Amino acid sequence: MRYVEKSLKLFESKFNCAQAVFASFSKELGLDEKQALKIGGCFGSGMRKGEVCGACSGALMVIGLKYGQCEIGDVESKLKTDKMCVKFLERFESLNGSYICNELLNCDLKTEEGIEYAVNNNLFTEVCPKMVESATLIVEDLIRD
Repeated sequence: MRYVEKSLKLFESKFNCAQAVFASFSKELGLDEKQALKIGGCFGSGMRKGEVCGACSGALMVIGLKYGQCEIGDVESKLKTDKMCVKFLERFESLNGSYICNELLNCDLKTEEGIEYAVNNNLFTEVCPKMVESATLIVEDLIRD
């Protein structure tokens, strides 16, 4: 199953956007899918505050899992991860106008009114899958390099 199909399937199964993106790549990168789903559990809806889009957070976790520094003094890995992070966010913002959840949804998810607006206007089912797909495709392209 392609990454984007897997991430959309997970999202449709009611996992949050971060979980859907991160778990789609986890097995190939050496992390159990259940662990990835747990790790991503707090990052959906911009960490429930409308901050950085959860799909972006999931993608950044993929980049970290693939390239992240895990040894003291490994400056090369740190620099590679930083570069990939910036590249990902720039591409995502270029394609979607922002990488901030509240801006993507045009409402404030820190408030009950904002959440109600998002639900009533089907933003979680119409906008968010597009963000999951976008983040998945971008990170898939980046980690192939």
